[in-house]
Amino acid sequence: MKKLIALICLYEMLAGSFQQNLQAQTAYNEQWPGFRGPWGLGFIENAKTASEWSVSIFKGVKWKTPIPGLGHSSPVIWDDCLFVTTASNSTNSESLKVGLYGDIDEAKDNTEHEFKVYCLNKYTGKIIWERVAHKGIPKSKRHIKASQANCTPATDGKYIVVNFGSEGLYCYDFKGELIWKKDMGLLNPGWNTTPGIEWGYSSSPVIFENKIVLQCDIPKNPSVTVLDLLTGNEIWKTSRIGEAQTYCTPAIYSKGGVTQVIVNGYMNMGGYDFGTGKEIWKLSNGGDIPTPTPVIANDLIYLNGAHGKYSPIFAVRPNATGDITLAPDSTKSKYIAWSEKRGGAYMQTPLIYRGYLYNLQVNGQLTCFDALTGEVKYKETLKEAFTASGIAADGKLYFSSEEGNVYVVKGGPTFQLLAKNDLKDICMATPAISGNTLFFRTQHALIAIE
Repeated sequence: MKKLIALICLYEMLAGSFQQNLQAQTAYNEQWPGFRGPWGLGFIENAKTASEWSVSIFKGVKWKTPIPGLGHSSPVIWDDCLFVTTASNSTNSESLKVGLYGDIDEAKDNTEHEFKVYCLNKYTGKIIWERVAHKGIPKSKRHIKASQANCTPATDGKYIVVNFGSEGLYCYDFKGELIWKKDMGLLNPGWNTTPGIEWGYSSSPVIFENKIVLQCDIPKNPSVTVLDLLTGNEIWKTSRIGEAQTYCTPAIYSKGGVTQVIVNGYMNMGGYDFGTGKEIWKLSNGGDIPTPTPVIANDLIYLNGAHGKYSPIFAVRPNATGDITLAPDSTKSKYIAWSEKRGGAYMQTPLIYRGYLYNLQVNGQLTCFDALTGEVKYKETLKEAFTASGIAADGKLYFSSEEGNVYVVKGGPTFQLLAKNDLKDICMATPAISGNTLFFRTQHALIAIE
């Protein structure tokens, strides 16, 4: 009888633990905790989001809150709190040049800036608190289309981690109290072929299991690093010497007791052991200015890039090991389910939603692939310049142009434009979703669309 009671108690304990983990997982999947939301996928389920609205006449607009300065970081959301970062100079006159062009020019940010963090109530848009993380002349330069606050924050529901690149890494609690800060050195990526050019750091932090993952592909000593969330102390740091300067946010693959840090790159896309930092696999021949984030879906790892000689899309199996670079005449292998030699996106992370991969290029060309086979379903051109990555909810895809036009496209293998909505402002940041509300960060404001 005692053994039976003990077994029943053990069963109830395990069932309770499973239920708690399931509830925690469900709660996480309904938040928007980092760049492109839960697991960096760019969508949430069970949301009912708008197709049409008008900022001009405030139709469908829940609230609009001005945010000073210039920042391309996306909003992140946990429960009632929305966080965003910005950088402003004393005159609030930061320059920005949008559109399709090939200039490599740097902005002249040689005046004192305030690097700030904002916490807003997501229901009302009211600013709850704001903090100046750092004040001073920027230590590194930015491109004329970039900002000094490119990196999207990350949160686990207790802490908010903010990366201002050369101005440091900061951890706050939800009350705005600074927990710790860390000098990450000079983070000044540019273009490999033009030494000395600085375009601004943009790799966003990722939080997983009380650890922070950072990709720092900079001119000197590029690396991928894992820090302790509670202290900021370094757990491991793996050199990526030989890699090009990149702007990519890393991703996490975790299944069956195997957890990898997945990074994009030019000569060194790949996976690293989350516990030790040991390289597991690598893949070369990406775009030579890598920016998109890896995406984990369908038990595959999707990587893309587009600049210079190569513009591929790869669908990599997560059991890959060693150097899996394809031969010049190959599109698949033991570890690569499918690939496209040309057609990847330069700036945007692909959107993989309900079985299809949507690849949007900077010139507005949108291609829909079968995500499992790589079969092309359609190609359409939206005829604008795009930097922000697409998001999805409620069977709809949202693509925000630099000029602030939001194209709402029906998800699926056939192209159908449902609506085109104007935000009445420049939009460089990827939007966020929480509940049934879309949140757009424009050059001058945060806008909630219900």
